[in-house]
Amino acid sequence: MVPNEDDHRLAALLADEAGSALVDLRARLVSAGAPSRRLKDEGDRGANAVLLARLADARPEDAVLSEEARDDGVRLERERVWIIDPLDGTREYSEPPRTDWAVHVALCIGGEAVVGAVALPAKGLTLTTAEPPPLAPTREGPPRVIVSRSRPPAEATRVAEALGADLVEMGSAGAKAMAVVMGEADVYVHSGGQFEWDSAAPIAVCRAAGLHTSRLDGSPLTYNHPDPYLPDLVISRPELADQVMAALS
Repeated sequence: MVPNEDDHRLAALLADEAGSALVDLRARLVSAGAPSRRLKDEGDRGANAVLLARLADARPEDAVLSEEARDDGVRLERERVWIIDPLDGTREYSEPPRTDWAVHVALCIGGEAVVGAVALPAKGLTLTTAEPPPLAPTREGPPRVIVSRSRPPAEATRVAEALGADLVEMGSAGAKAMAVVMGEADVYVHSGGQFEWDSAAPIAVCRAAGLHTSRLDGSPLTYNHPDPYLPDLVISRPELADQVMAALS
């Protein structure tokens, strides 16, 4: 089973709609002087409600796995499963005017992320498999390995040392992955603390853009497992992939 063009367009549309709702909500809450905890809670709930309602209407036969909804296990009996992260980078969202947060909408068929949209609403951008973004041209200077601000994994540091690369700090998983797509970084290595909803949509977009994607051991990223914990990933420009994987071996 393969996706149709409407699946790609739907993912992009839903990511855009949830992203617009989040931008409007943040502006209202900030104007009202709301604390960061309220931004986090209402952002998660509001975006999740938008996405679940739209998917129920547009794809009633498909299953959904969402970070913000109870997993009833029905998805394990379905070939087509939408995997969504309504607000990736909740902390960053709660710290205006930060822009490194995202909305993830992916469709997985047979365990493979084949459709994806990653909205970066505060930047007014949505990257999607509907119109795969072109791979950014190579640049002069050392490669850039992107990491979390607070907890860069040892694997990323090892890769950076092997490549003679600079470390670039950024927030959400989606923002990091899209930074590689857009040429703002060259490699993203992560280990520990992620789930399927953190990577499904970014991986679909990265693959469509021609980037290398895998787990740390080089195996493919697959989805819709009984346990959605999926702790590691590698995203790399193709010309650096062999060096990156050698550094991780």
